[in-house]
Amino acid sequence: MNYNDLTYEQLGERYKVCISTEHRFGTDAFLLADFAGARHKDICADLCTGSGIIALLLDKKYSPKKTYAVEIQKKAYDQLCLSIEASKAEATMIPVNADLKEWRCDEELDLITCNPPYKLDNTGAKNESEAVSIARHEMMCTIGDVCKAAKRNLKFGGRLCVCNRPERLCDIITAMKENGIEPKRLRTVHKNPNCAPWLVLVEGKKGAKAFLNIERPLFVRTADGGISEEVQQIYLR
Repeated sequence: MNYNDLTYEQLGERYKVCISTEHRFGTDAFLLADFAGARHKDICADLCTGSGIIALLLDKKYSPKKTYAVEIQKKAYDQLCLSIEASKAEATMIPVNADLKEWRCDEELDLITCNPPYKLDNTGAKNESEAVSIARHEMMCTIGDVCKAAKRNLKFGGRLCVCNRPERLCDIITAMKENGIEPKRLRTVHKNPNCAPWLVLVEGKKGAKAFLNIERPLFVRTADGGISEEVQQIYLR
């Protein structure tokens, strides 16, 4: 491992996440981890984990029994391993360098989270960095692939929680239903109360009956530009 652009972001007293030019994280990671939650007895997985931010947040905030962090890109996987080591989380976090389209966990999972590539492969300008393009565009996996992986690895009643852009909502719901995962919760995220949503958070449950609960909107900022109280609490938690 010989990278010259690695730094660490502190996540509270104990946890640290290793970031690089290509593999960073944003507000959506914090929002998804908070939306998904976890129980102490849960066995979890975070797909497309990058350097491990969502898996680390789940471990930090909810202390699940175990979390598999699955990443296909080698540099991001190396950062993930460094993040786990720096956070002293080896006992509960398992790094996995694998393609989610093929990965099968040795045990059934209670919760899968995924912050997948948002853009279709044939839309929008790609970044000069292939690694960044893979993270942003569906070059190596689609939302359908994520839902197939969830179907394969979740226990009956297990949950899949994802975030994506609002324009992909129909794709998410369709892919979930095609794989026996019933959408159960939907929350829109807005930059402020005057804006249309820029993010959607969706939870599906394997084998559940149809009933979708649309939760109240989440505003990142207040009307006067300050960070909203709820988002402050999410970061503090």
